[in-house]
Amino acid sequence: MSRSGNFIDKTFSIVANILLRIIPTTSGEKEAFTYYRDGMSAQSEGNFAEALQNYYEAMRLEIDPYDRSYILYNIGLIHTSNGEHTKALEYYFRALERNPFLPQAFNNMAVICHYRGEQAIRQGDSEIAEAWFDQAAEYWKQAIALTPGNYIEAQNWLKITRRFE
Repeated sequence: MSRSGNFIDKTFSIVANILLRIIPTTSGEKEAFTYYRDGMSAQSEGNFAEALQNYYEAMRLEIDPYDRSYILYNIGLIHTSNGEHTKALEYYFRALERNPFLPQAFNNMAVICHYRGEQAIRQGDSEIAEAWFDQAAEYWKQAIALTPGNYIEAQNWLKITRRFE
């Protein structure tokens, strides 16, 4: 698996470098993309601190809202991986403000809310749990609306819990 992962990473880097040379972009856009690419590479290797540095630098240089949405989304992924769920939600929100067609951001927000609902149940607070589960349902509905064939487990959970409309 790591062998094919390395192949994919190397292929991405080669294609990215070719695109940087042939697509007419400003030097700032090229520099932003280089930081984004380096951030993705560091993130895939588990070097989250280095990835964040690259993403923050890409954010400083990138002006396109659509491209910024993916940088913000990836920053959210790192915070999710680090268990920093409040920060992750903030970055997913910011990504969606710039690009409301990111079903993966809605899904990740739903997963965090569902997790918090489960935590509330373990702490004996069913009212708070229901509020978290209701929020998870809303995010999953948005993800499913954008990509109807995906998130089958979420669709099943929505049906089982009678939250699917």
